[in-house]
This record gives sequence, C-alpha cells and structure tokens, in this order.
Amino acid sequence: MARYDANNQDMKERIVSINRVSKTVKGGRVIKFSALVVVGDGSGKVGFGLGKAGEVPDAIRKGIEDAKKNMINISLKGSTIPHEIIGKFGAARVLLKPAAPGTGVIAGGPVRAVVEAAGIKDIRTKAIRSNNPCNIVSATMQGLSRLRTAEEAAATRGKTAKEILG
Repeated sequence: MARYDANNQDMKERIVSINRVSKTVKGGRVIKFSALVVVGDGSGKVGFGLGKAGEVPDAIRKGIEDAKKNMINISLKGSTIPHEIIGKFGAARVLLKPAAPGTGVIAGGPVRAVVEAAGIKDIRTKAIRSNNPCNIVSATMQGLSRLRTAEEAAATRGKTAKEILG
C-alpha cells in the first residue's frame, strides 16, 4: 500500500456516516461524534478515515485529515476494475465485479462512496454479511488494494501480459 502526500488538492470528499457516541463517566455521559469519511482524486487514489470529536464539523475535518494520510493507489482498466475480487474485513465481505462501459456504479451507500471517490465509472458490487459502514468501507478498500492488472501479474510471474490473457 503506497501512501501519498496529504496536501493534494482537488480531492473528492464523501461523508459516509456520522454517528453519535457516548461514554459513561463518573459525572454522567460524555457525548461525542464520529465521522467516517472517504477521500479520492477520481483517478485511482482513494483513502478513508475516521474522525472523532465533540462537534460534528471537527469530527469531519479530522476524518478528512486521516483519510488523506491513508490513501492507496488502485489498478483500473479503463472505467472499471481489471477483475472480480472479494474484499474481506471483519465480518464484512464485498464482492466487486467489473462491468461493461455504460453500466454505471451499481453499489450500496458505503461501497458507492469509495468506488466513486476512486474514479471507477462502471462496476457491480454486493455487500455480504455485515452492514456496518466502517467494516464495509474497510473491506472495499482491502479488495481494491489487491487488484492487479494483467501487466502487473505478468511482471510478477516473469511472463508477458499476452501469455496470461491467452
């Protein structure tokens, strides 16, 4: 997973979820907010972050900063992904399938945020088992980070892309 400069401009920011969380202390409950944010440049770089603070805008700002620190570069094939893959994280499983040009993004909330921020235009997805937004975003990122183009796979095996594709 390659990391990128946190000062990149023209990034798309998507707030996936905002959650009110509370901690019970001696004097009562302390209420804070957590914000799950996805950031991407629309051309293969995407990251997500979780920010927690006493106020919603502060939590969002912290989430964006965290997302910019944890960006990864993903392999694309035109406007879709090179091959089918299942991303796994915790109980969450996310099936990512390439789609023909013109299909559009067929994805649910958290997966859609990650895929659109990454710049993928045509994809079919299905979130399986868990519906926890944090785990689904993590599973999607894990799946996208494992994508490889035919050229990358060929280089690993010491063959040409033509030999692998058949």
